[in-house]
Amino acid sequence: MSNYKDSNELQVTSNSRDSNELQVTSNELKTNDSKNSSLVTVFKVTRHSSLVTDKGGIALLIVLWVIAALTVTVFSFALLTRTEAHSTLSFKGGMENKFLAEAGIERGIMELFYRKQNADAQVVMKDTEVWKADGTPCSDTLGGGSYTVSITGESGKIDINNIPDIILKNLLLNSGVKDGDADIIVDSVMDWKDPDDLVRLHGAESDYYMSLPNPYKAKNADFDALEELLLVRGVTPALLYGSGEEKGIIDFLSVDAKSGTINVNYAPKEVLAAVPGLDSVIADRIIQYREDKQIEGVQELLELLGENYAVASPYLGTLDTNTFTIEAVGYKGNEKAGYRIKATVILDGNNKYRYLSYKSPAYVREWKKEKS
Repeated sequence: MSNYKDSNELQVTSNSRDSNELQVTSNELKTNDSKNSSLVTVFKVTRHSSLVTDKGGIALLIVLWVIAALTVTVFSFALLTRTEAHSTLSFKGGMENKFLAEAGIERGIMELFYRKQNADAQVVMKDTEVWKADGTPCSDTLGGGSYTVSITGESGKIDINNIPDIILKNLLLNSGVKDGDADIIVDSVMDWKDPDDLVRLHGAESDYYMSLPNPYKAKNADFDALEELLLVRGVTPALLYGSGEEKGIIDFLSVDAKSGTINVNYAPKEVLAAVPGLDSVIADRIIQYREDKQIEGVQELLELLGENYAVASPYLGTLDTNTFTIEAVGYKGNEKAGYRIKATVILDGNNKYRYLSYKSPAYVREWKKEKS
């Protein structure tokens, strides 16, 4: 009976969560009945196995957490590596496009010197043609890429510092600006660069600009850069640079022409059409004529302009220039988007030149690629 009783006592005690009570009962069993020592031994083994099982579960959870953390770390590192790889490739592609554009600028300068030396050549062989300086784009390939270059003589543009206001207004009207808005822009441009503070009918001087949220004063001096036009009342980035398929007026203006007349050999259609007495039809006639030869004198102008000669001739000329704007875009492979550079250079004597401006990257209008 004592064995049965002790066994029951042992079972009850084994379910107890109090380790001190368990230890006392075990000692009592060892004292009262040596046979129960086997039961005590069994209990101890069972209790020890339970502790091992608990510790194993905790270890498993720790291992799972470590694996999860390592997995997140590995995926994060893989994503970072992928991002860095794409960034490197993008940077590499951008630099290649930039170098191609720089090659286009150098090619444009070389063509200007070649043009100067061969302007009067009577016989022109294939692939030795002189590049035109009227903005016609020319393309060539180089090292798995290509570049498109356009050269424009500055004397073929509207000199914002010297040209009469009527030509500027016509350019604005032809660009889609309303008549009232064109009057505001023209008068404000004239007020911006004149030396006084007298306000034209539709213009603006310092009083207007000082009333703006970010006030500033009118310059009252010539424009040094075409981007200054953004400070003038009525001029917006969309008007200056263009938007979508619409061209901006910046392509037809200059601060480096230093002339009050427009060279008909370099002027784009938009500039020719802005001259009083001319329209798009006459502008197309002039452009078609100079495809084969340059206009060199009054007689040729008279034949081209006819009865409009008297009105247009005060604003036109054929005097050559040594200042040119070169626009180049570099493309790697078959990419549609390239790197753009715009530089204005002046040719000095003895095959020397110097930059008047160099913008990299720069806004350059979109062209259709042409083969040189």
